[in-house]
Amino acid sequence: MSKNDTVDRTRGPELDLSTSIAKDDTALVIGLISAPSSEDDAEPTLVIAEELLDDAQAGEISAALTALGATGSHGEVTKIAAPASLPVDIVVAVGLGDTADAESVDKIRQAAGVAVRSLEGVASAATTLSTVNLPAAAEGLFLGAYRFDEFRSDKTKPKKSLPGQITLIVDAKTKEAKTELDRAATIADCVAIARDFVNTPPSHLYPEEFAARARTLGAKAGLTVEILDDTELDAQGYGGIIGVGKGSSRLPRLVRLTHAGKKSAKKVALVGKGITFDTGGISIKPAANMDQMTSDMGGAAAVIAATILAARLDLDVSVTATVPMAENMPSGTAQRPGDVLTQYGGRTVEVLNTDAEGRLVLADAIVRACEDDPDYLIDTATLTGAQMVALGTRTPGVMGTEEFRDRVAARSADVGENAWAMPLPAELRGDLKSRVADLANVTPHRWGGMLAAGLFLKEFVPENVAWAHIDIAGPAFNTGGPWGYTPKGGTGVPVRTIAAVLEDISSNG
Repeated sequence: MSKNDTVDRTRGPELDLSTSIAKDDTALVIGLISAPSSEDDAEPTLVIAEELLDDAQAGEISAALTALGATGSHGEVTKIAAPASLPVDIVVAVGLGDTADAESVDKIRQAAGVAVRSLEGVASAATTLSTVNLPAAAEGLFLGAYRFDEFRSDKTKPKKSLPGQITLIVDAKTKEAKTELDRAATIADCVAIARDFVNTPPSHLYPEEFAARARTLGAKAGLTVEILDDTELDAQGYGGIIGVGKGSSRLPRLVRLTHAGKKSAKKVALVGKGITFDTGGISIKPAANMDQMTSDMGGAAAVIAATILAARLDLDVSVTATVPMAENMPSGTAQRPGDVLTQYGGRTVEVLNTDAEGRLVLADAIVRACEDDPDYLIDTATLTGAQMVALGTRTPGVMGTEEFRDRVAARSADVGENAWAMPLPAELRGDLKSRVADLANVTPHRWGGMLAAGLFLKEFVPENVAWAHIDIAGPAFNTGGPWGYTPKGGTGVPVRTIAAVLEDISSNG
């Protein structure tokens, strides 16, 4: 771990290793693997650490779970009174599914998240899920316990808290296990940073404040921080950011955060869309669900958190996040459909739809980021509703140069964020031609909207840069109920994908 490996306990429970249940633990969380469907009389299998329970205790727990009809199906939670000989009050069995599910890292992560949310009112707990996969259990417990209560009074805050202390049972407290736990908790904490940003309402998180918070967090992690205000952006020709932000009284910013690797380290540019609220501008959105546009800075939140994570993990890769921040509002000073703006770098764009604003701020940031001559570029944004039409609300779409696109998709699958590789069809490029400018910001139709947005961004990426664009319009913000380790609201996607790619680059170039 790096010198910046301290985890902020306000964002999650304290996680400790032990070979036994701690004296203060009042609940024990175990896994339950479902019986094979081919064996009619078989019972679910308990997942317990060696020598943690004796045969009598295990038999009593198994009998009680069977009596209550526990099957071990994935995510099923069954609570029973603990045997009198155990130093806890309750045993919580969480289903891991069948044997194949129980070997899936993300299934373990999800089960841990479900289990910890069932522990309202429990101050301290222990779990044996860590004997199956320690990092997955730790991440799932931390992220599943996440809550955002900053704006709730005592009247509406949850009356029962989730565990502030969780003991992860291991067969032996080794240095390797401690390293795995620290790394998992640090990753989860940085995901929680992104969630906090997304969940903070636009009344309290606007470009100037967003930039200030990024500066504070970045400095704490040892990052180099640069912020350009609206005057500097205008003077330096950031026409996309200025054009989008000029309709708001809360003026735009550009933030750059840098983690330096060794001199020989690969250079990675990260770019994230930071629209702190999106009304659509003059091309105004429908009122229904517009409140969800508080999440339109999810890409910015993710790249800020991922850069902080690179520093805290001390990855040997040089990472610079270039983060455009603006509020897209309708007013007498807002840009109009039909306006032409000059992007940073000199390309002109006809703004046919002011609600296609994310690509305008990203284009400026991409050009600036590529002035640093990076080896790789990853940009991410809650960019298009078309992403949800094509892939649903949980699967990001990833486009870009094919080899790097597929590498990003593979690492995303490894961590359970499951970005899906998508094409950039050449025939759609012609539909971005403008009557008066170098290109238009939208096509004249709705077909392949996610892909067309990717093609727009491609125009600003140098040919020699390996590039991936991740559209997270749905995955960044969960509008339904909690599932797995994912809460309602900000999810933190794709922080773990980006982190996995950075680690891959650090190790393999």
